[in-house]
Amino acid sequence: MTLANTADKKLFVLDTNVLMHDPAAIFRFQEHNLFIPMIVLEELDHAKKGLSEVSRNVRQVSRFLDELIRDANQETIKDGLPLSRIEHAPGNGNDTGFDGRLYFQTQQFSALLPENMPGQLADNSILSIVLALTKQLPNTKVILVSKDINMRIKAAALELPAEDYHSDQTLDDIDLLYNGVLALPADFWETHGKEMQSWQEKERTFYRVTGPLIADWYPNQFLYLEAPDGFEGSVKSCEGLTAVIELAKDYRLPHNNTWGISAKNREQNFALNALLDPDVDFVTLLGTAGTGKTLLALAAGLMQTLERKGYHEIVMTRETVSVGEDIGFLPGSEEEKMAPWMGALMDNLEMLNRQGEQSNQWEQAATHNLLMNRIKIRSLNFMRGRTFLNRYVIIDEAQNLTPKQMKTLITRAGPGTKIICIGNLTQIDTPYLTPTTSGLTYVVDHFKHWSHSAHITLRRGERSRLADFASDTL
Repeated sequence: MTLANTADKKLFVLDTNVLMHDPAAIFRFQEHNLFIPMIVLEELDHAKKGLSEVSRNVRQVSRFLDELIRDANQETIKDGLPLSRIEHAPGNGNDTGFDGRLYFQTQQFSALLPENMPGQLADNSILSIVLALTKQLPNTKVILVSKDINMRIKAAALELPAEDYHSDQTLDDIDLLYNGVLALPADFWETHGKEMQSWQEKERTFYRVTGPLIADWYPNQFLYLEAPDGFEGSVKSCEGLTAVIELAKDYRLPHNNTWGISAKNREQNFALNALLDPDVDFVTLLGTAGTGKTLLALAAGLMQTLERKGYHEIVMTRETVSVGEDIGFLPGSEEEKMAPWMGALMDNLEMLNRQGEQSNQWEQAATHNLLMNRIKIRSLNFMRGRTFLNRYVIIDEAQNLTPKQMKTLITRAGPGTKIICIGNLTQIDTPYLTPTTSGLTYVVDHFKHWSHSAHITLRRGERSRLADFASDTL
């Protein structure tokens, strides 16, 4: 194995979990060189079987490596395989300096770690290789890349450079995530309303304004002015320094209720405006527990499906990641297997199904059966290849989905379909996912420029005083 001892390029040693997380990781380091230990290839081989997302990623990694090593002789492998050998590789063919090389471990390194060092054999083997490469290449910065925080801690204890895999991060800081709402300054109308035009169209009020603040606006971003002026609206279009604002409908008023539900705060009112807007095909709702995400999405779906006849049915799905131990095998059909995961749906349906004091148990049961006939519960495992036509799709607990899974789900949408993604980035249960790498963060950031999408971050809990206190204090 011939490793170039150069100071201008870094040598990244990849841990197994990096490749399991992102099969295209070997193409994310641009001009720098990569090193894959033999123990990593063995762990990939053990994980290749199965239908899980990890197994599919491992098989894709194997295909990339097979294409790299194809037609290569022993000397070529020892000198490092140019990553540019794969013509259709992610990032190939651009001007980012895509000229790194990939090295495989082809020889046994002498053990430099203490023989009695505790820990997993695979982890210790990788750490030993990093330490040996550091000694062998004094002029090259050797860095271990791992998604496992404990692995990075062990590397730090041995004074070895180690980093997290950052290429899959949508943002450097989750606090920078677009929240969909903007507070206007008190002098907004004085600075932007001098040449304002206003008109009404189909009982909707529009304003065309011009000014410097508009350069930072996004389509369907919600705007508000605090009292006494008291203005709430959404950006319907913006080009340069000119924008069209639509006056938001006030769903806090009892006569504007949605399936018996009225908005209790400004963000909930904005959410209902987005959920009930036929021009918006994709809505994301973020918020902590008790902010009303699922209730608002379901109420808007029932209103548009049963009253307005805008959609044929409601489809609900979610990632089946449990908080505690797995309860094991579940008998029954697809919907029966998914029922334990859909407690939020049933709880909110019960609230929406509440009738007046005159309604008896039989009437409530009949209404519940009617609603359930228009609501379908589907598993994520069977989504690939499907197409939803004229459906109102709710993806619950979307923070547990990877960007690739999110892409798979959203691309299921056919004509007339609306997709709602709801989740809480502080409650991620999927291993190796963080708020900055979650698929929900990914779609919020990538859809904010699209004129047919909207996003709202709900901040105020409305479940109960107990839930609000627990959310803020615990």
